[in-house]
Amino acid sequence: QVQFVESGGGLVQPGGSLRLSCAASGFIFSIYTMSWYRQAPGKERELVASITRGGDITNYVDSVKGRFTISRDNAKNTVYLQMNSLKPEDTAVYFCNTRLGEYNYWGQGTQVTVSS
Repeated sequence: QVQFVESGGGLVQPGGSLRLSCAASGFIFSIYTMSWYRQAPGKERELVASITRGGDITNYVDSVKGRFTISRDNAKNTVYLQMNSLKPEDTAVYFCNTRLGEYNYWGQGTQVTVSS
């Protein structure tokens, strides 16, 4: 079955960096768009970034443009989210996601906390 193993979250000071990883299995990773979402306490889950199967097209929510970079390694079935210049408002649980047909699949989430 589809599985994601996310890692890389943690506590970081404002202005710091983190790199999230999501290792996928159970489907043909290289032919699907992959995304990162996040959900802060009391807020709805929002799309942060997505990347097409070949990695040639990426999209970002306005609030992270210029600070976050999504990438993928199809040989390793892994998608990454490099997060720089982190702000307290980036604090959230970050989820790996893909959509296969009519179904959305989610990782377990990794907590990112930006605080001094």
